[in-house]
Amino acid sequence: MPFADLELTDQRVKAVLCKIPRDQFVPEEYRSYAYENIPLPIGYGQTISQPYIVGLMTELLSLKPTDRVLEIGTGSGYQTAVLAELAAQVYTIETIEPLAKSAQEILTRLGYDNISFRVADGYFGWEEASPFDAILIAAAAEEVPPPLKKQLANGGRMVLPIGAPGKTQTLWRIIKQNDRFIEENKGLVRFVPFTRRG
Repeated sequence: MPFADLELTDQRVKAVLCKIPRDQFVPEEYRSYAYENIPLPIGYGQTISQPYIVGLMTELLSLKPTDRVLEIGTGSGYQTAVLAELAAQVYTIETIEPLAKSAQEILTRLGYDNISFRVADGYFGWEEASPFDAILIAAAAEEVPPPLKKQLANGGRMVLPIGAPGKTQTLWRIIKQNDRFIEENKGLVRFVPFTRRG
């Protein structure tokens, strides 16, 4: 079973990674590598993250079946599918329109009906749908976008890489407790840069 040996502790996340057909989210020329634990190019300078990182970031969100999740960086739609399997509703934002369109087509074809899509600058989040129980940012920002912190519900969790583009970044989990934000360092990662719309 693909990805069954990933070092993750949440068995629900593991089961979802084993269930979702990753090859459907990978360009045809890379499909022979779809079930290897590696990132792959998806065009426009973007990548589909390695399954272990997708699983780790999802695990850190501690999702409940009733949760509403905001994802910044739809990309191929693979991480979106993982979130949609574990949460009640996913709101996903992509800045690159062709990627957003492709991801929506794939996810619709696979039968997901609990995902809302938007092509926009993810920095500003999705204010009218907030607050969110969880926010996942799938690109490296140099700081936590302040609008996203405001859109996190009390008790909500945000997971994101922070650091300069082209370098190793740090993965953080941020938990909102009333007016405080608790920040937890979860190790080193490497992500494409957070892209703003011009």
